[in-house]
Amino acid sequence: MKPSMSRPMAAATLAGLLTLTACGGSGSGGDPDAPVSLRVAVWTANDDHLALFDEIADAYIAEHPRVEKITFDPLPFDGYTTALTTQIAGGNAPDLAWIFESSAPDFVSSGALVPLDEVLTGTEGYAFEDLLPATTELWREDDQLFAYPFSTSPFAVFANLDLLAEAGVPAPGEMTGAGEWTWDEVIGAASTVAGQTGASGMVIRDFDYTGWDYLATLWTGWDAQAWDESSQCGFDRPEMVGAMTFLHEAVFERGAMPGPGTSADFFAGEAAYTVTQISRASLLEEAGFAWDMVPLPAGPAGEYAVIGQAGLGVLRVGDHPEIAADFLAHFTAPENSARLAEYFPPPRESQLTAETLAQTNPLLSAEQLQDTVVAGIAGGVVKPSHLGQEQIAQTVRAQLDALWKPGADVPAVLGDVCASVQPLLDR
Repeated sequence: MKPSMSRPMAAATLAGLLTLTACGGSGSGGDPDAPVSLRVAVWTANDDHLALFDEIADAYIAEHPRVEKITFDPLPFDGYTTALTTQIAGGNAPDLAWIFESSAPDFVSSGALVPLDEVLTGTEGYAFEDLLPATTELWREDDQLFAYPFSTSPFAVFANLDLLAEAGVPAPGEMTGAGEWTWDEVIGAASTVAGQTGASGMVIRDFDYTGWDYLATLWTGWDAQAWDESSQCGFDRPEMVGAMTFLHEAVFERGAMPGPGTSADFFAGEAAYTVTQISRASLLEEAGFAWDMVPLPAGPAGEYAVIGQAGLGVLRVGDHPEIAADFLAHFTAPENSARLAEYFPPPRESQLTAETLAQTNPLLSAEQLQDTVVAGIAGGVVKPSHLGQEQIAQTVRAQLDALWKPGADVPAVLGDVCASVQPLLDR
């Protein structure tokens, strides 16, 4: 969902943070032989991820003597976009940056990013046409690609089979075979686990009663939307009311999900189920319990898939945008895309097969990869995003606070959400 807006209006959305309309990048001018260092802002501090990035960067440095250093700079996941835009506004912009899908409309439409089509199509062996249009849509404007969708990761359900067995609850495979892999059945099973074992039932990871956009992994099963393509708020519509009523009952009446102020880490064995992206599967490498990964449960509207995306873009205000764009072409070329696929599902059609993904994802079976990853990317919807996302997100979050308590009037709260957020969507 990316409503159209003129570039001047979109740039104004980021005024005070990016200040991109008032200044340009310093470029790659000056001494053409002067040493160059590049900095890439990322939100992962995972040692395995960073080691792989460094290997890819070292190969580039070896072929480009002028580039003496490429640093991947982890910024905290919480508050990442604010930290990034603050760096840009303060004159300390990175050369390249990962960008959340929720911030894509702002960055793409503001003029913050360098268009990539020319450098990517001009790179030998890049196979630009291999990029699936569905994966690049969010990162395009005026037929130009402004960020490479380096990770298109479907959300899935991971299940702790040991906890399910302890509580006498069927495994996901059994429920799927019986046609019972639905949200209602899963929340019922989660409630049983919580009651029988003392562990938590279902955890929607990264939600924590603040990251409300992660609830798209649930409400899409009701055919609900935060807002539609014409920027009309959807929180007060019957589909969303039904989904949020179901969620509220799951927490406060059925005890199937941890309530506000409590937490449970599925990967530490503290919950029966978690909804998260498949890229988190690496956390199970040394899990002390048996587990399974399956697609999201069906909702009243049927089966569905939700994906999260991250784009890699070159900042116009970086010191060396041309060299940074050339490095991006190297970093995302077919060979390196295949290597990155171990952690970040690729946007390349040729690599988006169960057989190819299995080579770098040994923890997941071909069936899991096909049913959850390949099918999810092909048919999934992206988490909510909109111009002015940061302010919209804060407004929705503040209004939803009234929902996270027993006895809340769900329709009234959701009506208040729309009353507060619609003026922001209209801008």
